[in-house]
Amino acid sequence: MTKTIAINAGSSSLKWQLYEMPEEKVLAKGLIERIGLKDSVPTVKYGDQKHELVLDIADHVQAVKILLNDLIELGIIQDFSEITGAGHRVVAGGESFKESVVVDDEVLAEIERLSELAPLHNPANAAGIRAFREILPDITSVAVFDTAFHTTMQPATYLYPIPTKYYKENKVRKYGAHGTSHYYVAQEAAKVLGKPLDKLKLITAHIGNGISITANYHGESVDTSMGFTPLAGPMMGTRSGDIDPAIIPYLIANDPDLNDAADVINMLNKQSGLLGVSQVSSDMRDIEAGLQNHDPQVVLTYNMFIDRLKKFIGQYFAVLNGADAIVFTAGMGENAVMMRNDIVQGLSWFGMELDPEKNVFGYTGEISTPASKVKVLVIPTDEELVIARDVERLKN
Repeated sequence: MTKTIAINAGSSSLKWQLYEMPEEKVLAKGLIERIGLKDSVPTVKYGDQKHELVLDIADHVQAVKILLNDLIELGIIQDFSEITGAGHRVVAGGESFKESVVVDDEVLAEIERLSELAPLHNPANAAGIRAFREILPDITSVAVFDTAFHTTMQPATYLYPIPTKYYKENKVRKYGAHGTSHYYVAQEAAKVLGKPLDKLKLITAHIGNGISITANYHGESVDTSMGFTPLAGPMMGTRSGDIDPAIIPYLIANDPDLNDAADVINMLNKQSGLLGVSQVSSDMRDIEAGLQNHDPQVVLTYNMFIDRLKKFIGQYFAVLNGADAIVFTAGMGENAVMMRNDIVQGLSWFGMELDPEKNVFGYTGEISTPASKVKVLVIPTDEELVIARDVERLKN
């Protein structure tokens, strides 16, 4: 038995999960928040216990040291040598990485170069990898790419209708994201439906703070809503999703607070979506509370949100020429009961019908009625498990 740790590093956070492999037993999990800021918060959950501190953590290297020391001090492991592999989520693999790879200096340099495709994510992902390689240089480090699952898309789907030279010279194309999540829930959906994945047409809806919808044909991604960057697609927690690109120069010319394209992109990524329209929150729970209070701006926000999701799911019925099931996953997908109901009711023409006794908080599996022509499933995602499995596969 060996231990593998799955890492999801953000710009100021580090989420992790420690597995005993190959049993796939979760030994501990945790999150370190506010890295690089005062009052950082490292949390460790193991068994029925929770360990939490508040201290200043300067960077990801210090965060990894604290994480590993916690594992020793809490008796979760006896020695660092028990950890033989680390798997790291990397958002953008571009056209360079079509599958998970063992990290070496060349791979790490390419991940950093691809930061232009995911400027909010790849630098942090690389920092996490670099920290683990510095502290545990002898373990197998594996990079698992969000974009890899979507490399099965065809040129007619992933190319943009702009001059071809921008693809040939600059690699401007749709890459997608959340691939690890879409891959996992599609595999689990096949089990729930009791059918081979290579016989199914699925629409997988990863609806968290970031949102992507994927058309899965016989186990492969044939289209997905995120694009050149994770900004594209439906309206999200703080991201606008798709907008008319002519808005960008118009705002630069007319808003004194927006001086260049970088300012506008920052606004579209961090100040838009649920947060920007509602002026209340990016959290669906707060939006639902506002609905109860009949806040007109919140009502508008919610209606816009449902509208965009229905449109993306609807177009993938066309892409697949019909679907066997829709799969909801991630934070809102797994927990927002009213949102699921309103999406499905708005697509009832396709023959979907929810069972109100199953479409409730905490229920997983099939939530549609036996009469529903298109099945509706709720499947919790587990990207960390996919990462751990890829580490085990590549260690051999």
